[in-house]
Amino acid sequence: MSYLVDWNPATFGALEKRILLAEHRLHELDLFSDEGLVEILDRHPDAALGLSTMDRDSMTFEWRDGDRGGVSGETLLETVRRGQLWINCRQVMQHQPKLARLVDELYDELEAENPQFRAEDRTANLLISSPSAVVHYHVDMPVNMLWHLRGRKRVWVYPPFDTRVASLPVLEHVCCNKWSEEIPYDASYDTFAEVFDAEPGQLITWPQLTPHRVTNLDGLNVSLSTEHKNPAARRRLNVHQANYFLRNRLGLKPSSAEIDGWQAHAKQMLARGLRYAGKLLPNKPQPFAYPKSFVVDPNEPTGVRLLEGEAGQTAAPHLEYEIAGS
Repeated sequence: MSYLVDWNPATFGALEKRILLAEHRLHELDLFSDEGLVEILDRHPDAALGLSTMDRDSMTFEWRDGDRGGVSGETLLETVRRGQLWINCRQVMQHQPKLARLVDELYDELEAENPQFRAEDRTANLLISSPSAVVHYHVDMPVNMLWHLRGRKRVWVYPPFDTRVASLPVLEHVCCNKWSEEIPYDASYDTFAEVFDAEPGQLITWPQLTPHRVTNLDGLNVSLSTEHKNPAARRRLNVHQANYFLRNRLGLKPSSAEIDGWQAHAKQMLARGLRYAGKLLPNKPQPFAYPKSFVVDPNEPTGVRLLEGEAGQTAAPHLEYEIAGS
């Protein structure tokens, strides 16, 4: 059976090329009922379960990661429903067989209907978040597709490949894992955004590295975020990684992130060589990660209890750093 509703050749052809709003019927599955979500949370390993909290003001950057604290799936879901939490069940292709089959069925159909569309390196995350949760301005390194399932959320999607809203040096920092995926934001960027009030049964997707942010509007929010790469997507990341090296190690000022042509392929070879050389380093640099500064506590109004002392301090955002060459 198809989970896509009223798609036509133009819909399939828009994938990875432009911002797209389309319809699906995944939200009708029992898999995403309360009982289904509890089962998923109970079987998901803590190492692949991201728990975060944030300020209710979407204009104020505050983001903390935390620990589940051993609570059951049922308690965790109820705490999310009334608290200020955002859960990311990562690596569902490895840990959730039912979701893995569903994701493969979706991608297989997309590939069958659009021969130019290739979904390799398939991954997926199940997002479960509180009615007032927010996700700050950021980009995703793989190609991202947001299948909304429950609740309502407002999604701001900014112009793809537009240096007015995400400069080349900014994207280079993300693609080289120098930063997390959050990037500097200014309210003036909203002038350029497309804004969607996502309802259950809607898909929103956009080209790779497109900036976006999210504010939940009401209800327990649940979305399936599928991600993939292909030769073009991998080449785009390689180009940004090579540009980072050229800008920050050689003092050059690369002005293009084009993924076609001889320069793009030369940059891809450079990036691959740098990665290979990096494997030989005795102390390999670690990607940016937020420290865990809270524990889930159902007795707290927001559902979280901050750790005491230095461990409870949130990581200073890297969003105000001066970037060379920007």
